[in-house]
Amino acid sequence: MSNLIRPKSVKLLARFIRPLCEEGLINVPEMNEILAQLKNLAAHGEALPPIPPKLVDQTEAAEMLGISLANYKKMEREGRIPIPRKMVGTSVRYRNLDVFKFIMATDDGDRALQTGECDVDEEAKPNRRP
Repeated sequence: MSNLIRPKSVKLLARFIRPLCEEGLINVPEMNEILAQLKNLAAHGEALPPIPPKLVDQTEAAEMLGISLANYKKMEREGRIPIPRKMVGTSVRYRNLDVFKFIMATDDGDRALQTGECDVDEEAKPNRRP
């Protein structure tokens, strides 16, 4: 099957989209959704499948990222995993779609997890302890 969109084209489009995000013309979640959809389209020739939204705990988020819970907590504390928290009572939860989009929006998910490089707005940064 021939993909109509090449990965190089996606990288070029990402360079055009990021300044629009920085100027506030589009928001970060919208940019991440656009890039995730384009990357999947280039890689597989189809859009991302719809995922039913649900809240996941830290253990499930770590599993989705393929890392240990201890490593997830450490990296979140360091600000290297910019997935917004959702408090349910005193429990910390994350939207599974936010975790999935974080994985899909990075050029290389492993590199992003190692370096903490990810484009997020201030609102989407995790809560840090002092």
